[in-house]
Amino acid sequence: MSDAIDAPVTPPAPVVHLPRIPAQPAPEITSRFLFVDVAAMRAKQLRNGALARIDKSDGRHVPHKLERMAMEEVKRQLVEYTLPPAPVVTVPDLS
Repeated sequence: MSDAIDAPVTPPAPVVHLPRIPAQPAPEITSRFLFVDVAAMRAKQLRNGALARIDKSDGRHVPHKLERMAMEEVKRQLVEYTLPPAPVVTVPDLS
């Protein structure tokens, strides 16, 4: 007889998903309009259940409102973003 049958079955360990923090900081945002757009998209992700990327153990203030947390993450360059390619504008020759 095998001892494997008598062994208790242990449930698998719960999977803990850690927030994905970029290896390199995102480029600094200089346009306030781009800042608002990126922070709004990140706030939407946080509202939908994404984990915060701000480390609470470093002693700095951590906002509890999701919108403020998203703005702080963007300010600390923890949110990756891409810009769409600039449209190609052709100028007709009027001569």
